[in-house]
Amino acid sequence: MQAVLPRNGAAHRPGLVVNGQACALPAHGAAPATLLHVLRNDLCLNGPKFGCGLGQCGACTVLVDGVAARACVIPADGVAGRDITTLEGLPARRGMAAGAGAALHPVQQAFVDAQAAQCGYCLNGMVMMTVALLERTPDPDEATIRRELSGNLCRCGTHVEIMRAVLRAAVLMREAQP
Repeated sequence: MQAVLPRNGAAHRPGLVVNGQACALPAHGAAPATLLHVLRNDLCLNGPKFGCGLGQCGACTVLVDGVAARACVIPADGVAGRDITTLEGLPARRGMAAGAGAALHPVQQAFVDAQAAQCGYCLNGMVMMTVALLERTPDPDEATIRRELSGNLCRCGTHVEIMRAVLRAAVLMREAQP
């Protein structure tokens, strides 16, 4: 496994496992960097978005050991050694090859199929929350989906399409089971 080095040349400490790759944890001085800052600014992973900075909108959602978590409020050094998955790492999480032309994760494909994106800003959080939900509950009902996604803000009003996408994703994930 090849180590991914941050682009800014800062001093590094051992640390993160992001999308299956060991990554050095950059030193950011006295103030601890958030996981979101490291992912976006040091590792150039732009799936997670900066939204509110308070962990309330869901745009920055990633999976930490398979559990949905808000990267904007997690100190990066607090997740050292844990398995972090971003939107970019979803295909590999399902055992699919990464890179150009790689197949989409079933949840990503379902969001495309349902045309569940308008501006796309909430999309990262919606997709990541859906992955976490479907890994725990493979056949959720609409009430469960609404409850699980209620912490993710979508200002464009694609809620109907997002619901369709989650239901479609559940079907695709069940069909993909060996």
